Amino acid sequence: MRSPESNGVSEAFVKTLKRDYTRVQPRPDANTVLARIGAWLTDYNEHHPHRGLAMRSPREFIRAQMQPVPCPV
Repeated sequence: MRSPESNGVSEAFVKTLKRDYTRVQPRPDANTVLARIGAWLTDYNEHHPHRGLAMRSPREFIRAQMQPVPCPV
């Protein structure tokens, strides 16, 4: 189901992908972009810092959320 919130998230992702990847890379044709997009998405998820995630990548944020909480003795 579509919502204004999900549309905003999608638009922000596309804006970031264009700003931080496609505009700064050589892209002589559509096939070149299609060949590189997988690597860009991996970088975005594994390494790219996100302000909304305290400058962590999405995967870093998820790993931090999955860390077990120590129990006091």
